[in-house]
Amino acid sequence: DVQLVESGGGSVQAGGSLRLSCAASGYTYSTNCMGWFRQAPGKDSEAVATIGAGGGSIRYGDSVKRRFTISLDDAKNTVYLQMHSLKPEDSAMFYCSRGKLEFGGSCRPHYWGQGTQVTVS
Repeated sequence: DVQLVESGGGSVQAGGSLRLSCAASGYTYSTNCMGWFRQAPGKDSEAVATIGAGGGSIRYGDSVKRRFTISLDDAKNTVYLQMHSLKPEDSAMFYCSRGKLEFGGSCRPHYWGQGTQVTVS
């Protein structure tokens, strides 16, 4: 099994920045990608960014391109999400995921973290 622990959420004013972290532990060898998804109240879950082992296969949701950056420390099994120019519409619960790369480069989640709240006012 894999455990994911997120940190770094909080409240920030519009235009500000936050950095989320997610550390994976347990049997991580069966999975090869990590990512961030978010869900705001009353809205569907949205893929924010995903990344493959070694830092390849990076994908971003259209709404966060050029504002968010995902990175991965393979040695620490930790994924980061640096968020800049935050907008009120970015407010959501952000969930870390770990999964497997599929044909085409998308990361299919197999495990989820508990989530960390991001609020932009």
